[in-house]
Amino acid sequence: MRFEGTQDYIADKDLMIAVNAAITLERPLLVKGEPGTGKTELARQIAKALKLDFIEWNVKSTTRAQQGLYEYDAVSRLRDSQLGDSRFNDIRNYIRRGKLWDAFSREEKAVLLIDEIDKADIEFPNDLLQELDRMEFFVYETGETVKAKQRPIVIITSNNEKELPDAFLRRCFFHYIRFPDIETLQAIVDVHFPGIRQDLVRAALTRFFEIRDMPGLKKKPSTSEALDWIRLLVSDDIDPVDLRTDAKNTLPKLHGALVKNEQDIHLFERLAFMARR
Repeated sequence: MRFEGTQDYIADKDLMIAVNAAITLERPLLVKGEPGTGKTELARQIAKALKLDFIEWNVKSTTRAQQGLYEYDAVSRLRDSQLGDSRFNDIRNYIRRGKLWDAFSREEKAVLLIDEIDKADIEFPNDLLQELDRMEFFVYETGETVKAKQRPIVIITSNNEKELPDAFLRRCFFHYIRFPDIETLQAIVDVHFPGIRQDLVRAALTRFFEIRDMPGLKKKPSTSEALDWIRLLVSDDIDPVDLRTDAKNTLPKLHGALVKNEQDIHLFERLAFMARR
């Protein structure tokens, strides 16, 4: 079982090595990188390439680790007991399975994505240490132990919003997705827009990397934003000549796809003003 990329996802050699190492070691793969560099999509493409079921757990600031295992709905059970509902007699009727339980119960190996783990509380990764290491957990309400029938391939993504505990990091194989160079980004564009005009792509990517390299830029545009921008350029049939830097207006055409805050817009406006002087 080896991952070698897909037709829809350009994976460099280092990334493929990391994925396959995590599969061999049966360790979670912790993937970091700038937002929009394909961390989440990687998990989907691994599942697609290896023909495995895909299970996604989107982590939010309010997410608790216990929710990934199961939740016991005590309120519903109390209400049913008051109403005389026969469901009350079986506590299993009030256990809601989480994403880890779902992955553990599969007869075949699955890909489990724990997306943006750094959004949750700092204790969230520590609370999953034993479950991800042993691939089992105990259900106190029923007295049963849930053990993975097939150890899932676990992909964990992080945007580096907060540091993860050392004990958690020790249990993971780590890979940082570097921002693609212009040749790799060209290949990604060709995958998403087959048959696109190459003169437009070259002009767009040249302008895109000029923007990313601008000193003082608060938010650099990402890969996904580059794809959105190029899609708009194609839709509006923009002439590649119109993408060149203009002293009167350094903001690129359809800049709303790339520049996402007023501070960076003001930066472009100041540069244009200085250029006119």
